[in-house]
Amino acid sequence: MAASNMSGAAISSHSPDSASSHTAIIGAGLAGLACAQVMVDAGEQVTLFDKARGPGGRMSSKHRPEAILDLGAQAFTVRDEAFNEEVARWQAAGCVGQWPERIYRASPTGWQPHHDGQKRFTGLPSMSAITRHLTDSLVARDVALHSTTPITALIRKSEGWWLEGNNTELYGPYTQVVISAPPPQASILVQPWDTQLSELCQSLVQRGCWAGWAVFAAPLPTPVGIKKDWQMARVDHPALRLVCRNQTKPGRENQPESLSLLANLEWSETHLEAAPEAITQSLLEALKSLYPAPLKLPELLDSGAHRWRYSQPDKDNPFPEHGYARSAIGLALCGDSLRGGRVEDAWLSGHRLGLSLLDADNTTTRPPG
Repeated sequence: MAASNMSGAAISSHSPDSASSHTAIIGAGLAGLACAQVMVDAGEQVTLFDKARGPGGRMSSKHRPEAILDLGAQAFTVRDEAFNEEVARWQAAGCVGQWPERIYRASPTGWQPHHDGQKRFTGLPSMSAITRHLTDSLVARDVALHSTTPITALIRKSEGWWLEGNNTELYGPYTQVVISAPPPQASILVQPWDTQLSELCQSLVQRGCWAGWAVFAAPLPTPVGIKKDWQMARVDHPALRLVCRNQTKPGRENQPESLSLLANLEWSETHLEAAPEAITQSLLEALKSLYPAPLKLPELLDSGAHRWRYSQPDKDNPFPEHGYARSAIGLALCGDSLRGGRVEDAWLSGHRLGLSLLDADNTTTRPPG
């Protein structure tokens, strides 16, 4: 079995020959893992790289002594049939459950039920359970995962592509390289090699976002007329846009009151360089405003904030036609940033890119636009 968490040494991943191929995937979030899954299912050789300690990207979760909190994606919807089939497999594997069902719209002037008719799902017992399930499946099939391995440059030689990490470690050679990192980061890697991919990356604006968390010693007070076991609230406030109660998610019923507090994008970008402590305080003050006197928040046990510099794509971005982009020289891009920002977009982008890479008739496809 291939070892995970490999780093630090120059590696020759395989001995290249005309009959073999080896794909490097930079970024082990949902898009990168979906692409790897397609290719490995077809018998292709794949190696994954991620700068974080573990896979997940914006589906990662925060583990605190008292609770597990999702700080990126909180839940997701299903529209595409292929994604629906994949989610059914995740449910069968026990890493996905349905949530939430009790949603409200909240503001300092009151709360109202908010139902949009969409069925939603979340990871079980955390959003990171989905990417962990996919990663474990790939590693069990001899896919190497190099975690804590930022890739800083690509080098093209006669035998293929080489990836340069910190301290100039080299990994390779690879027949092709898939980059699922956000476009501003991907642009640095592709700019020396492909003008069209570089220009595409520069055209895809990414929005920043702060995400806070709070763990309380007792349940939140319940406003008059609101169900005690509400699960999610969309908030009308300059700073705060979403409150999720993590202890209401499947598999986390024994946690204390543990909230994810997602900030508004405009407010986040105005305060993107602020200290996490100041952000935490602002989000807690916004939460307090939803509970006018005599209601008050219970004793706070733990709190903090995490900055997503590249949280999601701008809704007006010129997305590629197929939700991914390819170059004739063996470079490709995928991720929710190339489709629309949803969890489903991330999976579809990686999945469909994988199918495209397997299609020998499309080896000269250029990125749309």
